[in-house]
Amino acid sequence: MLGRIFTVGGYTLLSRLTGFARDIMLAAILGAGPVADAFFIALRLPNHFRAIFAEGAFNAAWVPAYAHVHGDKGEAAARLFADRIFTLLLTSQVVLLLVAWLFMPQAMSMLAPGFTEDAAQRHLAIELTRITFPYLLLITLVTLYGGMLNVMHRFASAAAAPIFLNLAMMMTLALAAWFPGAGHAAAWGVLISGFLQYVLLAGDLARHGGLPRFAPLRLDEDVRGFFRALGPATLGSMGTQVALFADTIIATFLPAGALSALYYADRLNQLPIGVIGIAIGTVLLPEMSRRLTAHDHDGAAKAQRRAFDFTLLFSVPFVAAFLTVPDIIMRAMFARGAFSKADAAAAGATLAAYAIGLIPFVMIRSAVATFYARKDTATPVRAALTGVAVNVALKFALMGTLAQIGLALATAVGAWTNLLLVLGLAVRRGYLHIDRALLQSLAKFAASGVILAAALWLIARFGAAWFAPMQAFRDELTLVLLTVAGTFVYLFCILALFGRGWLFSLARG
Repeated sequence: MLGRIFTVGGYTLLSRLTGFARDIMLAAILGAGPVADAFFIALRLPNHFRAIFAEGAFNAAWVPAYAHVHGDKGEAAARLFADRIFTLLLTSQVVLLLVAWLFMPQAMSMLAPGFTEDAAQRHLAIELTRITFPYLLLITLVTLYGGMLNVMHRFASAAAAPIFLNLAMMMTLALAAWFPGAGHAAAWGVLISGFLQYVLLAGDLARHGGLPRFAPLRLDEDVRGFFRALGPATLGSMGTQVALFADTIIATFLPAGALSALYYADRLNQLPIGVIGIAIGTVLLPEMSRRLTAHDHDGAAKAQRRAFDFTLLFSVPFVAAFLTVPDIIMRAMFARGAFSKADAAAAGATLAAYAIGLIPFVMIRSAVATFYARKDTATPVRAALTGVAVNVALKFALMGTLAQIGLALATAVGAWTNLLLVLGLAVRRGYLHIDRALLQSLAKFAASGVILAAALWLIARFGAAWFAPMQAFRDELTLVLLTVAGTFVYLFCILALFGRGWLFSLARG
């Protein structure tokens, strides 16, 4: 399990690093003005639908269902099951794409109502979204193929695929002079990446199992079971995306640059979510599904507990850094070209608000795996929708005084609500046991985080004085100092509080 986690995490880390390079180009070329806001709308809309219908609900229902059919009935039955789901999926996505293309102006009026006051920005957002929206169809097929490969314990290509999004956008941004504008260049990069990701996953699956084909539709027990799981999972994913839609809608009414501040803050916040949370959750779900199919309930519980430990071990440093030195991080990463230090300050404050909810953001994939592996997608929905209700209510309460910072803070509180409810329901069902060892582990992680946060604050003050005479690369060097010194401080805390034996046992499993 550990090797697979590092495979997914390694490729995800490479994806995030190339993503930062892409975002540095975006910030320098687009800045944080009206064109940037229009593009981020065009990027968010297919991504919201992707999160609902592809990587969110579909993946949660598909991986356990395919794993159970493969484990109980064999490869032939699993292949027929995949063919039928592929047929339904492709048909529905083509219909959605046609509807979106035809009714994009009406959709933009609902999803970005604040753009109605600026006709040029609204027109640009519609144009760019029509370019990016076919990405949804391609990435949905990528998710289907990736789920099949994951059940085969082949994680590399699915984890590496998002790298193409970053490379394709960087390529088109570098050639922006050949497009009507930089926003168009970025949008075409998104679409091109969809084709590249599809080719990568389709090629891997063709070599190691064969691509799904069109098959006569038949609602047998396996297909009906999949849809019974898909319905609640869709509601759960939709709930989360409703909250993100609310961010997008509300931000269009805020001053120019608010949507961009949310985007850049979220990009940094997504680094640990992707590298740690999604990587571990991706590996954990088929692992727990396989163990539960074999009636190894103790093994499934131990796998989840290790996932929690890995999640906290690697996410605590990000929480400490994002809360204590977000301004330095933002200036070092993005404050160049059209992206000013004032833009960096706004995005840094937004990042700190997101960081309050980083632990639940990262842990939720591992927490819900115990339900999804049992093909129970309904229970997490109740927790997710409650979290969304808290989230959206707080957004409207805080947007007036805190602008986009209030939106991020509301998201953090909603994430905590969701996670605590999921854990509570898991304990009540007997899927998770809160023992003394777990509580002691949580206390040690909390202490490590507090010590690291204090150290980072002191190092930042020292670095500001030390590098003050420098005219260039002051923030970049301060960030390097924080990274190196913070790593040593955190490693010392972990060794002092947990001991080397704990680390070795965690690695060995």
